[in-house]
Amino acid sequence: MLFSKTISQAAVSVLAATLCIASVAQADNLTVKTSDGKIHGKTLNDGKVRAFEGIPYAAPPVGDLRWKSPQPVKPWKETLDATKFGPHCAQGHFFDDMVFQDNGMSEDCLSLNVYTPANAKKAPVMFWIHGGGYTGGGSDEPRHNGDFLPTKGVILVTINYRLGVFGFLATPELAAEQGGTAGNYGMEDMVAALQWVKKNIADFGGDPNNVTIFGESAGSFAVSTLMATPSAMGLFHKAIGESGGALTTGTLAMPTLADAGPKDAEAIKPLGATLAELRAVPTDKILAGTAKSGEVRFSPILDGKFLSEPVSEVYAQGKQAKVPLLAGFNRDEGYFLANGMTADKWTADSTKRWADKAAAFLKLYPATSDTEAVRTATDFGGDQFIAFGTWKWIEMDRRTGNKDIYRYKLDLAAPPSKFHPGSYAFHSDDIEYVFGTLDTRPGAVWRDEDRKLSDQMMDYWTNFAKKGDPNGPGLPEWPKYTEGDPVLHLDNPITARPDENRGRYEFWLDSEKK
Repeated sequence: MLFSKTISQAAVSVLAATLCIASVAQADNLTVKTSDGKIHGKTLNDGKVRAFEGIPYAAPPVGDLRWKSPQPVKPWKETLDATKFGPHCAQGHFFDDMVFQDNGMSEDCLSLNVYTPANAKKAPVMFWIHGGGYTGGGSDEPRHNGDFLPTKGVILVTINYRLGVFGFLATPELAAEQGGTAGNYGMEDMVAALQWVKKNIADFGGDPNNVTIFGESAGSFAVSTLMATPSAMGLFHKAIGESGGALTTGTLAMPTLADAGPKDAEAIKPLGATLAELRAVPTDKILAGTAKSGEVRFSPILDGKFLSEPVSEVYAQGKQAKVPLLAGFNRDEGYFLANGMTADKWTADSTKRWADKAAAFLKLYPATSDTEAVRTATDFGGDQFIAFGTWKWIEMDRRTGNKDIYRYKLDLAAPPSKFHPGSYAFHSDDIEYVFGTLDTRPGAVWRDEDRKLSDQMMDYWTNFAKKGDPNGPGLPEWPKYTEGDPVLHLDNPITARPDENRGRYEFWLDSEKK
């Protein structure tokens, strides 16, 4: 009996020691030493994912650093709590479907989040740039959650970057202060975050030499721009663009500093006479004051430093980053134009707008019935808004030598939801499918085909991040975008076929030149 009791006590002691070691190992697994100091994270998805949230990648851009390039973080001595999101960047209310999980907005917002597989070792990195027209959004929107994408074998990084007036103000006074350049602070933030990834991601089990930048809407515009930005070269190795490309010209072209400067100065004029005064104005008053400026839009410009020539010209000369590209858009990007459209109205409006080109236009955008007019108006709105610019990006990248391009179109109409009551493949519809976060969309009742497509898209996207090719076991074949213009249609079922709408995009290209 005594011998048995001794054995039992020994077994208990061994078990306790084992549990203690396991606990310490798990704690160590959640503590990472970065170049700025130690951080401690948490687990998600029943331990399948390690999460490190709210990590500063640049100094707070406040006070004298408002409207300046991102500056280095001041290192910290104590272990940083990385279990909750940092504030989203200061912004007005623009989009009802943008909700946040942090405790509020702030100018002190330059943080990022890292989500890794539980035992990541030299894993590919996917670097997400959120959309929102460069005016809204944040890394902590539920639809961008990192619970699921890392389970496919990648590390996910999501970032905040300065928005609107705080990210893109470009006045002559700022240019005089900064050696003849101003604006694009939000774009510089993205580069600073990519530099942080290059310096630190190996400590999280990531591969700094296998980074894929990807984004939607403004995030996709940003991806196409970063491919043309000298300071971003070498910081990423693949690119994914979802609905947007910054290669349009004419009225939609990126303005120069000379064009934007006076307008920006006029918009900010009521808030202060000098830069020192403007930098002392509270955040909310800056937002309120510039909201009254009406048509002034704060977004990337040709500032002569970060961007010294038009993005389209960089691609035309073949000087963009030559990296594998996966890009496309959704079927119903312009569904908001279709309400109340009739065949008579469409024909009359088109004839008035396009004059001597109306016949050619109506052949490409026909309206022989009211039903067809609604579909055509949706197509036209989507082409003008998103599709043409995205197509032009893909097309110019191909023309100047990229042989590793994969093009898609999301055709599956999502079920109605709180902010999108109809059934459409609308602008931003792709996000929850890509991240595996369908259940974060309020009011949607998902079908089997939605969940299947989401899993397939996650596989395609992560396969591409791993090896520059989205194809893999169990997936319908995705052909490269070569002769014949093959497009993968993300639908139920997924199919690949030649582009049926090239004529429409060529019409826009021809109109752009005149």
